[in-house]
Amino acid sequence: MIIVQNRFSSFLLGKNYTALCFIPFLFVARGFDIRKIPVTLNHERIHARQQGEMLWIFFFIWYFIEYLVRLLIYRSHNRAYRNISFEREAYENAGNPDYLKKRKIYSWVKYLKIRNKEF
Repeated sequence: MIIVQNRFSSFLLGKNYTALCFIPFLFVARGFDIRKIPVTLNHERIHARQQGEMLWIFFFIWYFIEYLVRLLIYRSHNRAYRNISFEREAYENAGNPDYLKKRKIYSWVKYLKIRNKEF
């Protein structure tokens, strides 16, 4: 991954996000040292793997459609975002540095099920 950390990356991310994977780039907000936060870096690496297995463009199409569906279900941006299958896989496994070594292709599919509990 090529780490991009400049004014553009901070503009792209806005105030609420620190990093965004957009293969082959990892956009990081200025002032955030992603190498010191291995959980965030691993989270973005999981997204890179997801993007690669979905041939990049299909990842973003699916992501956007799933976000809209979840927004209708949860009626909250934060809940919709956190319940996108790609995000659920990345958040749940970000703390496991060995996850990508054992991860099976299309592992995000098992996170598609709608959850009733708050996240």
